[in-house]
Amino acid sequence: MTRADRLVELIRERELDQLFVSDLTNVRYLTGFTGTNGACLVGSADRIFFTDFRYTERAEQEVGEDWERPAAERELVPQIAARMSGRVGFEDSKLSVRQLARLEAAVGDDVDLVPAGDLVERLRAVKEPGEIERIAAASELADQVLRWTVERGLAGRTEREVARACEARIREAGAEPSFPPIVAAGANGALPHAEPGDREIGTGELVVFDMGAQLDGYCSDGTRTFATGDPGDQAREVYDLVLTAQLASLGAIRVGASGKEVDAVAREIISEAGHGDHFGHGLGHGVGLEVHEAPRLAMTSEDELRAGNVVTVEPGVYLPGRFGIRIEDFVVVEAGGYRNLSGTSKELEIVG
Repeated sequence: MTRADRLVELIRERELDQLFVSDLTNVRYLTGFTGTNGACLVGSADRIFFTDFRYTERAEQEVGEDWERPAAERELVPQIAARMSGRVGFEDSKLSVRQLARLEAAVGDDVDLVPAGDLVERLRAVKEPGEIERIAAASELADQVLRWTVERGLAGRTEREVARACEARIREAGAEPSFPPIVAAGANGALPHAEPGDREIGTGELVVFDMGAQLDGYCSDGTRTFATGDPGDQAREVYDLVLTAQLASLGAIRVGASGKEVDAVAREIISEAGHGDHFGHGLGHGVGLEVHEAPRLAMTSEDELRAGNVVTVEPGVYLPGRFGIRIEDFVVVEAGGYRNLSGTSKELEIVG
């Protein structure tokens, strides 16, 4: 059964006749198309891919023969609208108000446009074996680059210098960063999504290093916190707390566990130690073609873990004006629990 076939089952569940897929990542997942302008229409008898003249040859190479590829026209919206019929779902979390207005103006009276939610994302959340292999390869490459970067020292270099060296190394290895690396030293580490700056990394500081690689379309994501000398008793105590919470929440990863339940394991440990207010983000998220996707591990998550999910587990404690600590692994949910794709040690490492 193809991905489009599985999508049709979800389309039927929603009592739709077709689904208009406009998000490019979802289009890639269904068709293999990697260009910057494309869409598709899926129904019980429909597998139609649309693009413009610039990508005609690419579509011939990338989009499978089971997809109809109409000749490119000057305007895609009228061409797509002409092939719609019945109750047609659209990706309401992706389609802009302006795009929807154009589509509504173009469809015929026999078409009822219906918000359909994230149907393709539901499929993407459960990875196929081939996808897991690609994600594992991206994670392994990222681990190698992290180790290479850290071995060249942190103290005396600026955050930006370290981040740029990391990005360059990823590209030299034939991949792309899956997001701009976070290198945050000292008080900057208390900013969960700090941007590397010209601050020189000193000695005796904690450095949060969050990075990932995108290889063959699939992403990785991982974080380690290093010390550039003895960071002091409080920093070591908080590090041990975060590591304890991370290991405990990893132990809660299993098929059928809720994202809210797994998040609560880490949150309770951190809160009981008096740092509940210093852990303000969710425990983790799915990763695949995008670095943030379903399922979520968070207080508000309604997701249930399934075999084939790939998620991060990344508790953190952030003390404003002082330091931050985050430890993040990247795991595949399996029938017997999980498989950790992160290969870097989580013991507090002192580096130069």
